[in-house]
Amino acid sequence: MTILIRVLVACLLLAAPTACGSTADRSGIVVTTNILGDLTRAVVGDAADVTVLMAPDTDPHSFAISARQAAELERAGLVVHNGLGLEEGVARNVAAARSAGVPALAVADHIDPISYVADESAGRADPHFWTDPHRVHRAVEVISAHVLDHVRGIDADTVRANTDRYLAEIDELDRWMAEQFAVIPPERRQLVTNHHVFGYLAQRFGFQVIGAVIPSGTTLASPSPSDLGALAGAVRTAGVGAIFADSSQPDRLARVLADQVGVHVQVIALHSESLTRPGGGADSYLDMMRANTAAIVRGLTGPAA
Repeated sequence: MTILIRVLVACLLLAAPTACGSTADRSGIVVTTNILGDLTRAVVGDAADVTVLMAPDTDPHSFAISARQAAELERAGLVVHNGLGLEEGVARNVAAARSAGVPALAVADHIDPISYVADESAGRADPHFWTDPHRVHRAVEVISAHVLDHVRGIDADTVRANTDRYLAEIDELDRWMAEQFAVIPPERRQLVTNHHVFGYLAQRFGFQVIGAVIPSGTTLASPSPSDLGALAGAVRTAGVGAIFADSSQPDRLARVLADQVGVHVQVIALHSESLTRPGGGADSYLDMMRANTAAIVRGLTGPAA
């Protein structure tokens, strides 16, 4: 018993961060959202364990985690999260892990974020950077650098090779999207979405965001009848032929808006904030962006409202 007490006292007194296994036992990468999880897995490959907290087909603004998952965060060798207020349901857990000494990367802080320009979110930083492949290129570089800096014993050559290969795929996606969007006349490059999620895509590819059904950057807000009425008028004036609703959210409000417009307006599902399960059409970042691009082109080249 005396020996055990001495060991415990020594553990309390030692200043080294690896004493009693507190830091030395940390390993693996824990990622909050499934989109960032896909980017991180593309970089890491089999070189380290990657745990993704957010399930497929889930809203990143509202998902929460279990006590076991919270403990995984605090044992991680690196936490990768979006930041800028996106993961509202797990922000306190990420903060707790950071306070416990876990290295944490807020990816959106590193990609030259833009601000919302309309409605109740105006002036706040927009966290939805992944709709712009050019910024995703930068995000992948940042994730790769942090993995190499913080994950002990990782095969650096494998990570660098994976990173270079994936960056080439991102650049090809960017070129392909520009080619696809080129068929949409400039006057029809107008987006109405379920909430403000496509600001980065609009900036990158020359679209105008007319408005959002939920006049906010988060799905946790809700529109008033006057909000919907004003947006319906803007949609009629602009001649918008499609409203894009996130596939992980009920589209009831989008259909209410379409009815208020008073002319035929399609409601088209996009995978804007979450990957799908395998076989769901958007189970990787690259597939998600290809599917969204095709849906936007289809919606904006059809008959005008």
